[in-house]
Amino acid sequence: MKKSIIALAMAVTVLLTANTIQAKTNNSDLTEIEMADSQLQSVYDAYFSVKDALIKSDSKLTSAKAATLLTAITAVKMDKLKSNEHTVWMKVVKKLTADAKSISATTDLKKQRETFKSLSKSTYDLIKVSSPSEPIYKQYCPMADADWLSKEKAVKNPYYGSSMLTCGNVVETIK
Repeated sequence: MKKSIIALAMAVTVLLTANTIQAKTNNSDLTEIEMADSQLQSVYDAYFSVKDALIKSDSKLTSAKAATLLTAITAVKMDKLKSNEHTVWMKVVKKLTADAKSISATTDLKKQRETFKSLSKSTYDLIKVSSPSEPIYKQYCPMADADWLSKEKAVKNPYYGSSMLTCGNVVETIK
C-alpha cells in the first residue's frame, strides 16, 4: 500500500512538472511573437512622433524624435521578424536609418520635411506587410507632392504645419 501511494505521488509530480514545462514553452513562443510585433511597433510609434513634431513645426523636437526613431530601428532584431516583414525590412532598413540620422542631425525644418518624404515611403512599405493592430491612414498632400502615415483619419499635414494644416486627403487605409 505504501509503495502504491509513493508511486502515485511520483506519477502526479511527473505530470505536474510536464504541464509546467509545456506552459513555459508556450509562453516563450508567445513572447517571441509579441516581441517581433513590439519591435516594429516601437519603430512605427517613433515615426508617428517625428510626424507629430513636424506638424508642430518644432525642428528641435523633430530632431530629438528622429533620434528616438534611430534607436528603435537599431534595436530591431531581424531574426524575430516574420518572413514577409524580414524581406521588406532588409530592403528598407538602410534608407530608414539614413533618413532618421539625417533628420536627427539637423534643425533645418525644410530639410527635415524633405527627408520625411523618403522616411514615410520606407515606413509605408514596412507597415503595409505587418498587419497593424489598428487602421493606419496613408495621406497625401498635392502641394508637397508627398505622402505620410497617420493613426488618425483627420488630415494634419507634417509638410506645412499650421500654414496648411488640413491640406491633403486619405488615399489608403491599411488594416
